[in-house]
Amino acid sequence: MVHKSATDRVAVVTGGSRGIGRAIALRLVRDGYTVVVNYRTDESAAASVLEEIRPASPFSIAVQADVSTPEGAETLIGRTMETFGGLDVLVNNVGPFLVKPLVETSDREWRETLEGNLGSAFYCSRAALPSMRARQRGSIINIGALNTEALQMGVFEAPAYYVAKAGLMMLTRWLAHSEAPFKIRVNAVSPGFIETEEYAKYSEAERARWARLIPAGAFGRPGDVAGAVSFLVSDDARYITGAVLHVHGGLFV
Repeated sequence: MVHKSATDRVAVVTGGSRGIGRAIALRLVRDGYTVVVNYRTDESAAASVLEEIRPASPFSIAVQADVSTPEGAETLIGRTMETFGGLDVLVNNVGPFLVKPLVETSDREWRETLEGNLGSAFYCSRAALPSMRARQRGSIINIGALNTEALQMGVFEAPAYYVAKAGLMMLTRWLAHSEAPFKIRVNAVSPGFIETEEYAKYSEAERARWARLIPAGAFGRPGDVAGAVSFLVSDDARYITGAVLHVHGGLFV
């Protein structure tokens, strides 16, 4: 049975249980969306997000699925369709970050990094597009990385990760072109240094060194990325597709 909140706007956020994904889920709820929070393993983190969301959006749900696989993506989008009858926004946010020289990267690490960052967006978009096409509306946002549009080498030695994110930018452009006739917009957000759990692992000296590279003088916050997503899925961006919105404090200006 389709839930009565099918009349609401529905957004799916992959990797929505923490960090940037969590901030995006919370912001979209503020914007009036019912949100499907995807997570792979951390059920408690997903439950925490739902607890914060539920007062404003009681019908929002969490779905466990490994979207780096076709089966996981089908599970996520299928559950969304069964519950709400459709979706309006897909945010492809999930993606493992691997810092390792290419010569030390194993076959498994290469595959996992590409499938996690690029494959997940491909699988989820492919699963979501038939519904969006049928309804003649929709917005897809892909979360990229800080160097893939600036055409500069990354701060980290992470070739597999940057190759995957560069591919994600091409996927963004291709889908923007192919889906525009169906009134589906596809854009990307490219974050720089953002205060997430990942960067908290590094030393104060390393973080200070990176901050000196940023013209704005400080790291961004997950909410800064969420604000960019909020704009791109809004009616204010109705004529924007195939774009990459940089959120990096001027790092590659």
